[in-house]
Amino acid sequence: MNKALRRTALATTVAALALASAACGSAKQSSGGSAGASSSTAALKIGLLLPESKTTRYEQFDRPLIEARIKQLAPNATIDYYNANQDATQQQTQVDTALTKGDQVLILDAVDAKAIQSSVQKAHDAGVKVVAYDRLAQGPVDAYVSFDNHKVGELQGQALVAAVGAKSGSGQIIMINGSPTDPNAADFKAGAHSAIDGKLKIGKEYDTPNWDPNNANQEASAAITAIGSANVVGVYSANDGMAAGIATALKSANLSVPLTGQDAQLDAVQRILLNTQTMSIYKPYKPEADTAGTMAVTLAEGKALAASIAPTTATNGSGTTVKAVLITPTVLTKSNIKTTVVADGLYSVQQICTPDYASACAAAGLS
Repeated sequence: MNKALRRTALATTVAALALASAACGSAKQSSGGSAGASSSTAALKIGLLLPESKTTRYEQFDRPLIEARIKQLAPNATIDYYNANQDATQQQTQVDTALTKGDQVLILDAVDAKAIQSSVQKAHDAGVKVVAYDRLAQGPVDAYVSFDNHKVGELQGQALVAAVGAKSGSGQIIMINGSPTDPNAADFKAGAHSAIDGKLKIGKEYDTPNWDPNNANQEASAAITAIGSANVVGVYSANDGMAAGIATALKSANLSVPLTGQDAQLDAVQRILLNTQTMSIYKPYKPEADTAGTMAVTLAEGKALAASIAPTTATNGSGTTVKAVLITPTVLTKSNIKTTVVADGLYSVQQICTPDYASACAAAGLS
């Protein structure tokens, strides 16, 4: 995405969040409270359930940003935090615990969108609202915030097609998709296929349980052996965590071919600088986290979600139509590291440009 389009997308997101904050503030002012903070005398109780910690974003960005937004809107709110460690059964138990503690709203990033349906139903039956975060859980969910996941896959696929270019010839690519239990992974996969099919030949394709980098490494190694290293012209990786494992497999096979990713992890940014990864998808976490916090506080206060907070809808795997916000992602390449992840404060130049990457940073204008 070029700089102008990126600014437009971010401006749209900021404007939407500003409207959301204004709507909350107006409602609070009418009841005698101050704008931007909860006027409720009773402390709100909100449960935050994240799926795992292997992917660095959840503990480093999502959790602190969501908690900060909730506290901004409702300073006296109690936040009960849970991490499921990629265990769907553990997450179901954590929902039970949150309900027992009396949480009024759950912000839920499901490990397994289908397996969690019974827990979502249990929350609904208890009068507890559920905000699906990043992944759209099945069951009677009340609100959803994420990125346009089909678009994510489409952008990844387009980038891979462009990077392979005329080198495709009779060569083949490897596709390593995300977890089959993750509804987002299905959207990424469908979006990627919409851009790749008919343009690149797919030699091997895998769906990777639990987004595991070690599995991705083994899948890539097996695919390289099956196809023949001379015939591999590129690899689609659904996210940066798996791209790390795939990059190791490519290095072991002495292969330098285009490799995609997603999430703009720090190690992925560094691989992009070294040309061992072609691109990632930058999804600005703050707008997503702020929206989740706004939705949760609004619902905990017993208010409906206005169109200024949730302007669209999405339908989950169990057929529930959910009020939603879908944020547009950005393609991250070497050329826009400074104007995306650095400019937005995700990472500093010092964090990226450690001694091992100093020369690559200098060449990219980051030193």
